[in-house]
Amino acid sequence: MIPLGGLGTGLAVNLYDSTRDKQLDLVARNALNARQIAAFSERIGQIGSPKELIADTEVYTFVMRAFDLEAQIFGKALIRKTLESDRSDTAALVNRLTDPNIREMHIELGFAPGGGGSANFSDPQWQADMIERFKERILLNTAAEQNTGAGLALEFKAKAGEINTWFDVLKDKDIAKFMRTALGLPKEVVQVDIDRQVELFKAKFDIEKLKDPAEVDRLVKRFSAVYDALEGTATANNIAVTLMQGAVSAGQGGGFNIITLDIPSIVQGGYNRYR
Repeated sequence: MIPLGGLGTGLAVNLYDSTRDKQLDLVARNALNARQIAAFSERIGQIGSPKELIADTEVYTFVMRAFDLEAQIFGKALIRKTLESDRSDTAALVNRLTDPNIREMHIELGFAPGGGGSANFSDPQWQADMIERFKERILLNTAAEQNTGAGLALEFKAKAGEINTWFDVLKDKDIAKFMRTALGLPKEVVQVDIDRQVELFKAKFDIEKLKDPAEVDRLVKRFSAVYDALEGTATANNIAVTLMQGAVSAGQGGGFNIITLDIPSIVQGGYNRYR
C-alpha cells in the first residue's frame, strides 16, 4: 500500500483519498486478506450461531478484523456471550461493555438472542457490504499506523455521517481526540464530567453541521493545520513532499501513477558534479 509516513496530515489525507480505490484493490489482493475474504464468502451462509462463528477461525478472524476488534480475537468466550445476548435487555452483556465496536458488531451480525442464527448471513448484499467494510478497515488502520494525524482525520471522515450527538463523539476516543483538536479544546477536558464535556463541545460547534460534507471537509482541514502545528510536523521545505503534492493534484484530475525517487542520490549526484 502507498506509504503515508513523513507527510503532513492534510497531504496524507489527500493522497489517501486520491488513491483509495487502488489501495482497496491492493488490500483485497494481499494473500492473507484474500484467504479470509474467500473463507467468509464461502462459509458465512452456513454459520447458524455465535458458537459456530467462533469455531470457524478464518471467518471469525475476518469478522473481528472488519469491526476493528483484532486485538480482542483471543477473547472468544466473551465475544460469544456478547453475540448471544439480547440487546433489548438493559442488563445484557452487550449493553454493559464500553467498546462501541462490539455493540456495532452485535447489531450488524444480527444473531437471534440466546445463540440463534442470523438472517443476514444468506443475503448477498450484506455479504458484499461486509467485505467492503473489511477492506476499508484494514486500509484505515494501515494509514493510522503510518501517519497518526491522517489516521484520526480519515477515521473522522469515515464516521462523521453516523454522528448524531456529542455522546457519539465522546464514546469513541479517536473521534473525541479529533474534535478536541479541531475545535481547540485542551486534552485535559477528558478529566471533567462527561455532561460538562458535552456543554463545552456544544459551545464550540453545532453537531448538526456534520450532515454537510463541506463542513466535514472544513473540519478536516482545520484539524490538519492544528495537529501539524502542535506535533511539529514540517513539510514546507521537503522536496519529496513538494513532488508528492504535484502528484496528488494531478491525480485528482484522473490519472495518477506513483513513482519513487531517491532524493538523497539526486541531490548528492548534483552536488558532486560541480565539485
